[in-house]
Amino acid sequence: MKLLDIKGGIDPEWAAKGYEMPEFDIGTVRARTHEQPAWVHFGAGNIFRAFPAAVLQQALNAGACDRGVIVAEGFDYEIIDRAYRPYDNLSLLVCLQSDGTIRKKVIASVTESLKADPQFDGDWKRLKEIFTSPGLQMVSFTITEKGYAVSSDDLTRGLEPALIMGKVTALLYERYLAGALPVTLQSMDNCSHNGDKVKAAVTAYASEWAADGIVPQAFLSYVQDPEKVSYPWSMIDKITPRPDEKVRQMLLADGFEDAQTIVTDKRTYTAPFVNAEETEYLVVEDAYVNGRPPLHAGGVLYTDRETVDRVERMKVCTCLNPLHTAMALFGCLLGYDLISAEMKDEDIKELVTKLGRMEAMPVVTDPGVLQPEEFITAVLERRLPNPFMPDAPQRIATDTSQKLPIRFGETIRAYKEQGRNMDELVLIPLVLAGYARYLKGIDDTGNRFEPSPDPLLAELRDMVSSLDVSEEAQDFSCLKKLYGRQDVFGVDLYAAGLGERIEKMAEELFAGPGAVRRTLHRYVSER
Repeated sequence: MKLLDIKGGIDPEWAAKGYEMPEFDIGTVRARTHEQPAWVHFGAGNIFRAFPAAVLQQALNAGACDRGVIVAEGFDYEIIDRAYRPYDNLSLLVCLQSDGTIRKKVIASVTESLKADPQFDGDWKRLKEIFTSPGLQMVSFTITEKGYAVSSDDLTRGLEPALIMGKVTALLYERYLAGALPVTLQSMDNCSHNGDKVKAAVTAYASEWAADGIVPQAFLSYVQDPEKVSYPWSMIDKITPRPDEKVRQMLLADGFEDAQTIVTDKRTYTAPFVNAEETEYLVVEDAYVNGRPPLHAGGVLYTDRETVDRVERMKVCTCLNPLHTAMALFGCLLGYDLISAEMKDEDIKELVTKLGRMEAMPVVTDPGVLQPEEFITAVLERRLPNPFMPDAPQRIATDTSQKLPIRFGETIRAYKEQGRNMDELVLIPLVLAGYARYLKGIDDTGNRFEPSPDPLLAELRDMVSSLDVSEEAQDFSCLKKLYGRQDVFGVDLYAAGLGERIEKMAEELFAGPGAVRRTLHRYVSER
């Protein structure tokens, strides 16, 4: 069976093998979308097909809308040439469920795929056509936080920028020339206050071009007018790893022929299929200026900006991200390479369960639209133990120094501001103590490992360079320099009454081979 087989109708063999097929007329939807585009999305990576495109498919299946989504890629054009167009923009979503089963859904909501660069003349003309269509409601993004970067060199290139946000701003100028038509620019990237990043980038280009006389000042006013161009915040949460070999083999055994892994020259890992976890959340600020696709029919929650922020804080400070970081640090120290395998380790399982429920939850931000208790239960019981999710502690440990201030500093600050007893915090200090041992780059058996990339890695590793993993007495005064870094931990740990406690725990973790296991077991058992 091949993806293109469905173009000739729904083969009963697909359904017999458990493939969920589109429940709408693909040709009709494609024609309507081409004539009256409502949604164009930048970022053709795996998360787009696994989540936003799949959500739209639910809305199409329910009859809540009659148009699909057009995807544009502005960085790695090979994705379009190798993972979209050969399969007529169809893809297979493989939902990896915590009970060990999989759901297979053929996604047909993507109606066109375009390469977002003027060098591809036909595609660029089509993007201009889309951006000047009065019915265009939403321009969305999954381009990673780095995708919103602006460089001084790119700003000077005028209306022919190389970076993606410059290209989007040039297309917005076409929409301005067509009558200053309203539109919403919606980030769906996993970064805090993501709409502000879109707005800052667009404003930077429009400001530079207006100052240089390339565009009228009125264009800058247009992109800054909230009734013309809006930049809502969103919180997205769904793990979508690169194509997994176990999934590929399952599909091949199933007779699905389009199961090849594609690695582009820019090292993007993709395939005609996408594997992703079953759990997903997308909470969006309802600040649209030209209507919006009915994604609520696919489970998207629309609310106000303050609620989006509260959902973000719930996830990042309490219910998911702190648990991930705890597992990343101790997983690397104890020799694990899969998060799901860590959840079979009783000490690590107790660490994240008690850290989340006993220490973080008392000061959780309750957003109202999602219940913190339900969210953390899903994390602990379905998401982290999911045997299909090939997520690694080494990946999660990337940029740890940038994550600690939010993932743990905010909880410590909340304890202090609420006048809570700081002695109630045991496992959060243990994780911060584990960071010093992690920076040393020696696991619990005494073998060296390379800590994951981090902008402060060399600087922070140097602070623990004098320490040995040894039972011999040594000078731990260097830890004061590390744990005095308010920029790394988000708070003054010593003023909070935790600095000395963390130092003592770190000393225990350095006390020779096996010290990580002994120390971890002791504290999680006593908590």
